[in-house]
Amino acid sequence: MPTINDVMEMAEALESASVVAAPDRCVAVRNRNSTCRKCVDVCIADAIEVGNNELKVSNGACVACGSCVAVCPTGALIALDPMAEDLAVDIAGAVRAAGEGRAVFACARMAARNVGDPDKYAAVPCLGRMVEEDILDLAAHGASEVILVDGTCKTCKYRATGPAIDATVATARALLDAQGCAMPITRTSEFPPDILGDTMKARGAARRGFFTSATSMAKDVAMTAAEKAIADALNQRQQNKMATLRERLGVGKTGRLPQFEPERNYRLLDAMDALGQPVEPVIDTRRFGSVSIDPEECTGCGMCVMFCPTGALRYAEQEEEKPAASPKPVLASLAKEEEEDTGFRAVEFSAADCTQCRLCADACLQGCIAVSSAVETAELFDFEPRPLEIRRPGKRPRLFDRRR
Repeated sequence: MPTINDVMEMAEALESASVVAAPDRCVAVRNRNSTCRKCVDVCIADAIEVGNNELKVSNGACVACGSCVAVCPTGALIALDPMAEDLAVDIAGAVRAAGEGRAVFACARMAARNVGDPDKYAAVPCLGRMVEEDILDLAAHGASEVILVDGTCKTCKYRATGPAIDATVATARALLDAQGCAMPITRTSEFPPDILGDTMKARGAARRGFFTSATSMAKDVAMTAAEKAIADALNQRQQNKMATLRERLGVGKTGRLPQFEPERNYRLLDAMDALGQPVEPVIDTRRFGSVSIDPEECTGCGMCVMFCPTGALRYAEQEEEKPAASPKPVLASLAKEEEEDTGFRAVEFSAADCTQCRLCADACLQGCIAVSSAVETAELFDFEPRPLEIRRPGKRPRLFDRRR
């Protein structure tokens, strides 16, 4: 049960934060060999620091563009301005008000001009906050067009987010094309004529409520699921100072790290499924990945399975770790070990669970794992995982081995 201090700390953090980190989801925190620095690369304010098994966000430096949230493959960064739930509600209201099934989004700079009807578009601090699943959801619900009004990014002091916005649009377009959906995604620097509204009404709008949502949420006693996750992260900060990384992540006796479901992947797949059967055999995007392993080069260390954050790579059911059984006769045990030493071990891969974080490849001691951004659509929607093989680990040397 959170204390008063915990609640006050959360309220204070929510008032000043646009993005909150969930470090235990970060692949660079889970394994320092991870090469993923997507959030650092896309951050235009140098507000994110990753290293030494830590993920930190400087609220003072953050400009609330949200680009880091869009590119993070594991959801280790949570947007508060606006939160996903608030944005979804506002999108639905704007689509109804705009009519014709169009969804119009505008950045804060464009909204501040007070030329558009605030009831007919959804405002975000920056279009870098847009994610592919929001666009795919709109298409799945029958939207006729998605329009992104950028307020002339070329002259914006945050224009460095432009490539991140383009990448989101390109990924969404590729996913829509794969499902045979021709819904246009348009970027423009002006509101459509029918979105232009009463100037006084626009000036009186409270910026869609987005820029005060953090404070109102902190005052709400009945926290939403997203707020609970944020609160948990805050409440754990003091504990994390004393706990080791292994203790914080809850590593089991087998050494395997805990896993979580890639919710953003599932949202995309649900939306794609609602659009119908895929028409493209292969999808090449940043959101899903395909893994291949060279069993001849593999030594069977199992690091790929141990560190996979979502369980996209896992041992086959018959290969799962089992509790130690009662001792067997020595000769039988030696024969069994000899048999296992010369074989391979079954591993399963699920493309739907892969977020293309590439931690499996980074953790591989032999460099025998390849991760591709091209995924077969049949595999993506297949409920059965793809079987792979890795070599069984070699026999450990014994101090006294009479067979030598």
